[in-house]
Amino acid sequence: MTGFGAAEGAVAGGWIRLEIRTVNHRHFNLAAKLPGELAGLEGELRERLRREFDRGHVAVQGRWTEYPARATGFTVDFERARLVTERLRDLQGALGLGGEVTLELVARQPDVLSLAGDGPADVSWSELEPLVAKAAAECRTMRAREGDALAAELRHRLDLLEASAGRIAARAPERLVRERDRLRAAVAELLDGRATDDARLAQEVAFQADRLDITEELVRFRAHLAASRAALTAEKPAGKQLGFLAQELGREVNTMGAKANDADIAHEVIGMKGELEKFREQLENLE
Repeated sequence: MTGFGAAEGAVAGGWIRLEIRTVNHRHFNLAAKLPGELAGLEGELRERLRREFDRGHVAVQGRWTEYPARATGFTVDFERARLVTERLRDLQGALGLGGEVTLELVARQPDVLSLAGDGPADVSWSELEPLVAKAAAECRTMRAREGDALAAELRHRLDLLEASAGRIAARAPERLVRERDRLRAAVAELLDGRATDDARLAQEVAFQADRLDITEELVRFRAHLAASRAALTAEKPAGKQLGFLAQELGREVNTMGAKANDADIAHEVIGMKGELEKFREQLENLE
């Protein structure tokens, strides 16, 4: 799910702004872009955010808005500044853009300007952690709002699937009656007026009924629907569990389709497969 959170505060005698952005990803994936003074804290940052986000691409950016007091000045990487200027002008020409490549624009690019002083500021995790916690909480709040809307959509898909299962369950007995009548007519035609072996016919009807019976599939299908609804209301990440349940739902639908022997049931099965595909697509957005 997408989310954004930001926090800023005093760290190591300076002032830093921390931003966290998340987008969909099957696993937890952290991309941290931190000032050099904070690079040594990336391990703690990773473990802290792993507790906050079960999965997703998590991008963290930190920047000084006021540099620590012990930094006494800046150094300029003139070669990098020259290359940045050339590339920006190349981009300007390629896209036919107007305007000027200004000193301010070049100076804002990474590593053109860097701190110079007595050495890197000493930054402890205890100073940065409250900002991480605040930004992560704000990000999770945004993700929760999106998650509520997504859960409503998933529940709607489950309702449609259950309605289809109900129509199939109502249709299934009629299909068995038609199969019995078909067998009787076929046997009567083959016997050409001779006496029918009712016991043998009943045995064949029972065999066909067992082969076409989808009661077990419908029971398991509804159990998986109930488990999916329970997962959506649980106070924990449900994406992986729902992914597994979607596979099981698909397996039962495929079996019902294979046993259908009925045009109306076959049409219902096709519709259910379409709803399941939409369900799976939405799961990619769920934690």
